[in-house]
Amino acid sequence: MNAPKIGNLAPTFTLTDHAGKKISLKDCQGKANVVLYFYPKAMTPGCTVQACGLRDSKQQLAQLDTIALGISPDPVARLLKFSERDGLNFNLLSDEDHAVADKYGVWGLKKFMGREFMGIRRTTFIIDKGGRLLHTMDKVNTKTHHDDVIAILNTL
Repeated sequence: MNAPKIGNLAPTFTLTDHAGKKISLKDCQGKANVVLYFYPKAMTPGCTVQACGLRDSKQQLAQLDTIALGISPDPVARLLKFSERDGLNFNLLSDEDHAVADKYGVWGLKKFMGREFMGIRRTTFIIDKGGRLLHTMDKVNTKTHHDDVIAILNTL
């Protein structure tokens, strides 16, 4: 499936977060912009760097009326361990059947060390308070992701 187009409504979803609570994209509408980022696997080096960057930028994001939501195919128990281990201060959502990743066009063929497999392509979507897609980041540097997101939000 193709990624949603800039200016269109972002695909809606309801997923279970790391604490077992149901979270919907619609819950954010009218309240906050959303940095919706898809990452391959909790507690791996790149995903940890990316998540900790967002954790440490929570105040800057709040000043821009923005929250972060992370989505991976990990089970809820693994997300809880990741959140607790790294003191993450935002919701991590479990998409085990990758249905939401499919809606956003980020589930696909990947290559790593000569091996091909299906998985999440690391991608970030910035969604406004009305639920419209403002920006897509498909080339994500895990070390600078938080700064890149803030720079983009400051230009919108």
